[in-house]
Amino acid sequence: MGKGIFPQMSTPEIINALAGWSISVSPEQLKCPTPDFVEGVYCACLQQVTGLSHDSLRDPVQNALNASQAEDKDLYSSALASNIILYHLTRFAKAARVEDFNARDLFSPDRERTNMLLSAFINFVKFTEQYCDTFLKDLRERSDALIVQRDNITDQLNETEAKFKELSARIQKDQPICERLTAENAKLANALFVTRDAQVRAVADVEQYKTTRSELAHRKEALHGEIRSIEDAIARTRARIVQSPERIKKTISIMSTTAMEDKKTVAVHEAKTRDLQAKINALLNIEKDVRGCIEQIQTIEREVQSLELSQKALGQLRDLRDEKVIERNELRLRQERVNDQLANAKSKLERAQKHAEDKKLSSQKTIERLQQEYDEMVVERRENDKQIEEVRDQANRVEGKMNEHLKKSETELNELLAEYWKLRRETDIYMETLANKLNMRVISE
Repeated sequence: MGKGIFPQMSTPEIINALAGWSISVSPEQLKCPTPDFVEGVYCACLQQVTGLSHDSLRDPVQNALNASQAEDKDLYSSALASNIILYHLTRFAKAARVEDFNARDLFSPDRERTNMLLSAFINFVKFTEQYCDTFLKDLRERSDALIVQRDNITDQLNETEAKFKELSARIQKDQPICERLTAENAKLANALFVTRDAQVRAVADVEQYKTTRSELAHRKEALHGEIRSIEDAIARTRARIVQSPERIKKTISIMSTTAMEDKKTVAVHEAKTRDLQAKINALLNIEKDVRGCIEQIQTIEREVQSLELSQKALGQLRDLRDEKVIERNELRLRQERVNDQLANAKSKLERAQKHAEDKKLSSQKTIERLQQEYDEMVVERRENDKQIEEVRDQANRVEGKMNEHLKKSETELNELLAEYWKLRRETDIYMETLANKLNMRVISE
């Protein structure tokens, strides 16, 4: 059987420890443990630390069975609950430094094994009760922080949902306008492409007309130069020769005809120039219209970009809302777990306070009893002091008598010694005298 790092407890100590947690146990139950008794006591110890019990596990077991879609749920409910209890008790035993806890300890308990496990569990529960104040304080602070964080996230979520609803309403409101603008944008784009082709053709015609105009201008200047040179030649000829009227008339008629043809050509060119100027003005108007269309298209593109950005922001807000919903659910579950832990901690704290009050009352009674015994001891001590004083006086008197007796005894002893030495000296003299008379040698001692 494995031994833990915890002290082994005797049967009375186990009974007293369990009685402190309102768990009634008899020595006979510990001597001959049964599965129901062992499971009840182990679950009570588990509840002291984790707050888990059969009642708290009933709903999760039922939810698991409902999720599994089993046919005979009642058939599996007790087995699943037993397995879950065994799992949590195994974890609890490992925390209490019992590595070999198994199902046999529940369903086929042994006396020594049960006492060892109860010693481990009781020591672990006392350890947690002794050192859980800091943990409870930290747990409360974390719970308050989580509550504040949950409220902030709830406010942010509400604001995000309001913004989302507002943006959704704006999108729904702007959807017809967006569709209309998209259709207009398509029409304007087609018109723009057509206008651009027309502009290209018109620019080519304008370039061609400019080229023709420049050629005609050059030809006009050349004709004016020829006319001036011919007029100068005519003037010089007139100055040199005698003119024949007939020839002059013929020449004048020819020149008139040539001049009329030149005037017609100039008129034709001027008409073409006016037509070209009208076409240039029309092209300028078309260019202005095209520029206006381009500006409108750019405006529409900016609106479309802003709409795409709004839709992208809307998608991000949707994702953020989903994340916030998930975080809210996680925080709600975490808060529920923290509330359960807090309730368990409060119940433990109440039991610890009750246990401390009981200890305080017992200590107070012990102090009162000790105070009473101390008072009695003080009275007895006074009487003993009186008796000691009397005995001391008697001892002083006896000591005085003993001193007198010793003095007398010493005096008598000294007198006896003096008589002894006197008698011995006389005996020595007598022996020497007798030896001298008997001619004997006497050896002195």
